[in-house]
Order: sequence, then C-alpha cells, then structure tokens
Amino acid sequence: MNMSGQTVGGGAATAPRSASFSGPLSRLVSVRDVAEVGLAEYEDFVGGSGNSLLFFAGDPERYPESLDVAAVLPELMKAFPNQFRVGLVRAEAAVALQVKFGFGVWPALVFLRDGAYLGVLTGMRDWDDYLREIPALLAAPPSRPPTLGVAVHGEASVGCSS
Repeated sequence: MNMSGQTVGGGAATAPRSASFSGPLSRLVSVRDVAEVGLAEYEDFVGGSGNSLLFFAGDPERYPESLDVAAVLPELMKAFPNQFRVGLVRAEAAVALQVKFGFGVWPALVFLRDGAYLGVLTGMRDWDDYLREIPALLAAPPSRPPTLGVAVHGEASVGCSS
C-alpha cells in the first residue's frame, strides 16, 4: 500500500531483463525489484495505479554520482516499502523522457502517481534529504513537469541604439 492507501503496482508490466546496463546498474536491475524501462515499456510501467519512480542514471562515466544513487536506491526502497515501484531508464529512452520531465541534472529520480508527474530529485542527496523530500513528493498533487529552457538566438537589429 502506498501513503494514500492504494496498492502499488496495479497491473504494470515488469520490463524484461537485458544486458542494457553494466556494473552496479546491472546489479541493481538483476538483484533488486527494479524494472528496466525503455520507450516500449514506459506506458505500461507508469500506467498502473500507484506511485512509480524512474531512475535516470545516464552514463556513469559522465555522471559518476549515478553509481552513488544506484547504491542508495535499494536502501530508499527499504525505507519506503511498497511506496513506489522502481524503473531504471534505458539509455535509448533517457533523452526523450528527460525532455518530457524537464530536468537538466543527472542522475535524476522522477516520481509519478498513476502516470502523472509529482516531482524530481536530481543529483546525489544526503540521506536525511531523501527522508524529508520523498514523503513530500509522494504527498504532492500531480502537476505539469517543468520544461527545459531553449536558448533563443536572434539577429541584432540594425540601426537600433540604446
């Protein structure tokens, strides 16, 4: 049951296991109750009732904090038992879903309820921060995800003075 008394999971399909990840990320998927989520699995994973968490690890060589979050995630699952199902986002889906959820810092944990956006935690946090921020996110009403800023470049007007 989640905080609102709903059963978490509600029919969402678990993504098949694959060799998409290496090192600690593959251990996270193979040993823990964590699904791999690509574009093909996304709708089924988030479409069930209850809360879900999408872990956007990115490339651990580029974002080494991803390995720290991967190590902490099983402990978060223990600290919040049955509060959310966890999906590790595959590389092929990461950028498309990143744009959908509007975060700019990796790694990221995106929280959803019944497929609707609740919020995001980016980077590695202190344990106490997780313990404070996750319940607040899980209790939050669904909202519209932020958008990534797009730089606008224009030509300078000729003949204008300031």
